[in-house]
Amino acid sequence: MEDIIIETNRLILRKISKDDYREIANILQDIEVMYAWEKSFSDEEVQDWIDKNLKRYNNEGYSYFLAINKEDNKVIGVMGPLIENIEGEEFIGVAYILNKDSWGMGYATEGVDACIEYAFNKLNAKKVIAQIRPSNTNSCNVAKRLNMKIQGKFIKVYDNKKMEHLIYSIERNDYLKNRVDI
Repeated sequence: MEDIIIETNRLILRKISKDDYREIANILQDIEVMYAWEKSFSDEEVQDWIDKNLKRYNNEGYSYFLAINKEDNKVIGVMGPLIENIEGEEFIGVAYILNKDSWGMGYATEGVDACIEYAFNKLNAKKVIAQIRPSNTNSCNVAKRLNMKIQGKFIKVYDNKKMEHLIYSIERNDYLKNRVDI
């Protein structure tokens, strides 16, 4: 498989391509999946999202990757390390969006753990963050399982809406000291 970036016991994370439109649209156009964004994406917004990530690959070398289940080769979602801008300061963050058929199976914890490891080992990050809506308890629990701690909160404006986000973080030394065995 081309462009494999990260591999875990159950997942392959590879670069997104324009050919992945349908799989990504199935995720981004599901309002249940996109509840933290308070909207689902139009066809044009899905294409823009893909294009934005392709630009990130060219500019930073990484972004959301397509997450594929090794067992059945099905797309379970998108996840990866990416540059997060919080109030004018840039951080390396981790993020994911899973299709609802893949919820509750440990894929988020497994994949995000691998993305954190990638950020520390390949990107030389000193700290990795995750921005999570307080109401997204499942994602807060993923961050906690990975020994991330709340560092603060901020208001993110998305689609002209003010949305509170918690900032979870983990520093390299804490990650190495408390390495989670997934």
